[in-house]
Amino acid sequence: MAAPSLLNWRRVSSFTGPVPRARHGHRAVAIRELMIIFGGGNEGIADELHVYNTVTNQWFLPAVRGDIPPGCAAHGFVCDGTRILVFGGMVEYGRYSNELYELQASRWLWKKVKPHPPSSGLPPCPRLGHSFSLYGNKCYLFGGLANESEDSNNNVPRYLNDFYELELQHGSGVVGWSIPVTKGIVPSPRESHTAVIYCKKDSGSPKMYVFGGMCGARLDDLWQLDLETMSWSKPETKGTVPLPRSLHTASVIGNKMYIFGGWVPHKGENIETSPHDCEWRCTSSFSYLNLDTAEWTTLVSDSQEDKKNSRPRPRAGHCAVAIGTRLYFWSGRDGYKKALNSQVCCKDLWYLDTEKPPAPSQVQLIKATTNSFHVKWDEVPTVEGYLLQLNTDLPHQTASSDSSLAPNLQGVRMDPHRPGSNSTVPNSISDTTNSAKTEHTPMKGTSVKNRPDLKASTDFNAALHPSMATNTSNHNSCVVDMLRKNEGPHTSANIGVLSSCLDLRTVIPETSVSSSVSSAQTMLMIHVPCLQLRSAVWKHRPQRCHFLKRLLQIQWPQ
Repeated sequence: MAAPSLLNWRRVSSFTGPVPRARHGHRAVAIRELMIIFGGGNEGIADELHVYNTVTNQWFLPAVRGDIPPGCAAHGFVCDGTRILVFGGMVEYGRYSNELYELQASRWLWKKVKPHPPSSGLPPCPRLGHSFSLYGNKCYLFGGLANESEDSNNNVPRYLNDFYELELQHGSGVVGWSIPVTKGIVPSPRESHTAVIYCKKDSGSPKMYVFGGMCGARLDDLWQLDLETMSWSKPETKGTVPLPRSLHTASVIGNKMYIFGGWVPHKGENIETSPHDCEWRCTSSFSYLNLDTAEWTTLVSDSQEDKKNSRPRPRAGHCAVAIGTRLYFWSGRDGYKKALNSQVCCKDLWYLDTEKPPAPSQVQLIKATTNSFHVKWDEVPTVEGYLLQLNTDLPHQTASSDSSLAPNLQGVRMDPHRPGSNSTVPNSISDTTNSAKTEHTPMKGTSVKNRPDLKASTDFNAALHPSMATNTSNHNSCVVDMLRKNEGPHTSANIGVLSSCLDLRTVIPETSVSSSVSSAQTMLMIHVPCLQLRSAVWKHRPQRCHFLKRLLQIQWPQ
């Protein structure tokens, strides 16, 4: 993980489709590249199911059918393959639910399910703010907030610390509830906490980690439940524990539990003497707990200011979802205006890459003829760009004479955040060193300046800002920047006739762009890890075959 100062958040500013209204108390899960959001409230409780495609940057409302559940907030929401389960939550002010719904996302079909009650004891009471965690074929329900009053307008809160197990049937349906017998001291009653489940690779039993929550005052305690022995414990941790909080999010990526946002006690408040902390504020602090070593690491401190709006502003009741090693955050409330008695909700979508992507595979030659060749490499998840350099092997005298005849370069940039729109990107003309490498360039629409020092920018973090110098050499080259696939690779575009090099033709979805250049080096941006060069017109044909033999190698910058 990058050092805190090197974190680079990205706000998604360009997208299409019906954007959900801002809210808090919603929940989100991931199915492959889809982020699925349900529920939440802001001027009424939302009952729509919204889906965001993280590859195409598109929001859409699926046509759901079946036993469509009422809108709810602060509910349980888990995903098992393409099946989603929703349990409980607030359906209207003061009225909570204990109903269970199943969504088959492959068909967008809702179904109300009725699990069998426990063999001894009562089923879970209506509640909100509980945790609902999935591991294997079982869901684990812990805590929450119940209303002791039968009058929904007269809310009498009761904090819960009961624990239930829900067994699922394979594919669809549920078996029933059970109340496991646990050992050790049970965590205190709470709501708006988080619970995640983690199992060490190749060893150990799965463990559920409960952090924070609310019980009159915000909490900062960490609890561990061994799901094999059903033993509760309070692990000793190292590092700086995050401030007490509720309505935060916890997400597991690898062996780390990432904690973001939430309500925390107000600055200067004496937590020890304030059992009921009426003064609170939202936070944008960001920490993780290494679940193998039990050590906390602060990535963004609670006191760290953000004057440049370079990361999500403070919020609570937001949603977070991990897609691969990328963490997405959407909406939430950022404060409370007492004078207006209203919430202020965010509507922004952010993501953060928590790990450096792996190096791309070596480029493979798929097909080569006397006037064309076709190369490809394996796609890397979460990578949005590749920088590919092709080098021709020409004599020094020829390279010098060709480059001296090259006019000023004009090029075209395609921004995948804005389908169908183009903005100018200068290409570069230069003789380069005889090296072939690729550099990860996650920023969509990377700009390359027309100057000898050719640099590729990235949105991963400052440590991954590689530069590629273009020095005088015996070889001409052609540089290609490949952007992540957003649609199918079906449309070709002529990106320019290189009078001293070759004619580049490649696959660009739903885009046709051309520009006349006369150079041994050009920048081309496409969405797939695949490149076809056709109708190569070489000024010096004897070197053509030698060039293909020396084809490409990809190297990750150290």
